[in-house]
Amino acid sequence: MEDDPACNADARHTCLKLELPSASGRSKDSIFIRGTWFPSHFRLSITDGLHVWTCEGSDAEVRQRAEQWDQSVSEYVALAERYLGFQQPDSKYGFEDADKGQMRLSWTFEKQGTKLEWRWKCQPSSDSKQNIVEILDFLLDANIRLSEEVVRKTQSFEKLKVEAERCLSQSQAFSNEKAEFESAAYAKFVDVLNSKKAKLRELRDRLSKINGKAPEDDGSSDKTDRFDGGSDDEI
Repeated sequence: MEDDPACNADARHTCLKLELPSASGRSKDSIFIRGTWFPSHFRLSITDGLHVWTCEGSDAEVRQRAEQWDQSVSEYVALAERYLGFQQPDSKYGFEDADKGQMRLSWTFEKQGTKLEWRWKCQPSSDSKQNIVEILDFLLDANIRLSEEVVRKTQSFEKLKVEAERCLSQSQAFSNEKAEFESAAYAKFVDVLNSKKAKLRELRDRLSKINGKAPEDDGSSDKTDRFDGGSDDEI
């Protein structure tokens, strides 16, 4: 089935490593499912590492099955992509012999509390080598993209770490400067306050001499941390 360029531009690609219970039940078998998803149809290439099968979900067949399940075509394709693009832990998958070299791919899901199963028949590939190469290319490209993303994230983290350390250092410096400023300002305030009290005492002594009275000692000192000054009239 050939696709026009517009459809290819809308295509999405996935590759799922699907783990299945083996016949003996002691271990798990793995298959790789490469999906190419279009707005109204899809293609699957499936391999167990030795053999390859393909599945063509044509426009007509997808539309027919979507109508059977009371879904739109886009909903049907999206749901298939969800279960064949990423293994869903609540789904029971199967890949069983369907005679004449064919295989049947199945998976289950719940809809409105009912357990449902979808099945698609897969044909032996006419070009196994090409299909395996496509799967390996996809996995290799995905691994490269993931590695590049890890490198970018690591570099970004290192930059953020350096910036955070710089901001922390600046914050500590600002805190120290603030403490030094407050200490200096308080010391200067105390000096000014003591100077004002000394001037007030000097004025009081002058007034006392003018009036011919000895100044009375009010018990205050020239230096103090507290200032209780009177009004101008009292002075």
